[in-house]
Amino acid sequence: MAEVTSYFRNYVMPRRSYLTLEMCRRVLEEPLREEEQTDGRFRIWGNVPELGNRALRVVTLQDRTTIRNAFLDRGFLRKADPDK
Repeated sequence: MAEVTSYFRNYVMPRRSYLTLEMCRRVLEEPLREEEQTDGRFRIWGNVPELGNRALRVVTLQDRTTIRNAFLDRGFLRKADPDK
């Protein structure tokens, strides 16, 4: 089960009403793409059917399970496919 940071709980969740912890957990369980950031955190993308199959980017700490941030990534398809 994914843990969350106080930043995620106190800042991210209250300001992004479309977001649920369950959506974030599903992205971590079934990622479309993963990428390590220079600070050691991980960006993990997944589709969320409830949001029209849009890409949700979940940022975790180095352990890949503690959620730090999450938001819709409108440019995900262009990043995943450079020809678009």
